[in-house]
Amino acid sequence: MGIRLSPLGVAVFCLLGVGVIYHLYAGVISSRLAFFSSSSERQRRTVDLRDLLAVSVEAAVLGGKEVKTVREENGLQEKSKGKTREGASEPLTMGDLQSHRKMFNLLRNTFPDVTVNSEEHDSVVDKAAAWSRVIPQDIQDKIKGDSNVPAESVTVWIDPLDATQEYTENLVKYVTTMVCVAVDGKPIIGVIHQPFTGYTAWAYVGQGSNIRHRSSYSVSPPKVIVSRSHSGKVKSFIQDAFGNSTAIIGAGGAGYKVLALLETPSKAGAIDQADVYVHITFIKKWDICAGAAILNALGGHMTTLKGEDIDYSGEPVNKGGLVASVTVDHKALLERLPNWDPEKH
Repeated sequence: MGIRLSPLGVAVFCLLGVGVIYHLYAGVISSRLAFFSSSSERQRRTVDLRDLLAVSVEAAVLGGKEVKTVREENGLQEKSKGKTREGASEPLTMGDLQSHRKMFNLLRNTFPDVTVNSEEHDSVVDKAAAWSRVIPQDIQDKIKGDSNVPAESVTVWIDPLDATQEYTENLVKYVTTMVCVAVDGKPIIGVIHQPFTGYTAWAYVGQGSNIRHRSSYSVSPPKVIVSRSHSGKVKSFIQDAFGNSTAIIGAGGAGYKVLALLETPSKAGAIDQADVYVHITFIKKWDICAGAAILNALGGHMTTLKGEDIDYSGEPVNKGGLVASVTVDHKALLERLPNWDPEKH
């Protein structure tokens, strides 16, 4: 006996079939869209470190132009941010702010998924700040592309004006602008730019640099470079470690002090030469991260006074002091240091 469907039944059956096919098709399309969306998201959240190096150089140079212009036009508009733990005043100038605006906005606009920490804070947003897409020739020559890392693993530290105190005193040889790229807390890319000479040092750990260490260093005793404005008890500390005849150089700016450990071209001006850089109190990570990356790329070290690696993620303060050197026995230097706890001084 055959089954006969009424015209209404046929219509219902057809509608049901069309509905099933539609849902199956919609599911496939939805699945494919989700896949492509996910792939796009993964690609968007990946950063090419060579690009980030190029942008970091561009940001440091742009910030440096602001620093130089403000100083030359005597438009500092200096005020105080407060005092350091040692009681020294921390000045803030229009040079700091203008440089910050250029550097911070350029980096954030180019890499919106990357964490960018700056010494300064400002509400001015410049959505038009954009990377030129130019990779300097020396970076093209020395650094291969496609060095991709997850954006969430990257922290960028910028110092829009290192050595602000010296900047206000017109001791401009100490002034630098700096950018550092840390991956999983390790300093990988460092840029130190001198606004008043136009010299820029950069390095990328494991890839290359445009600066190198000197051919020789002395450690018996070494020439030690320290902060001129936040020295605390560092001179007696160093004499206890290396002897009373140790030459101690007071200088401004952590960026300058790292350059003093290296071989710099005549374009960089008259930079002091030192064998070791020591700091025995708290110091901010935007002050030291770029120098740490450059030293690491050249086989050097920047550690706490206890020889610990400094983690360049999380909070901005390094509370362990620091010792920086290159091509010397860093461990032997550390063993000569007296017992010292920066948190108690």
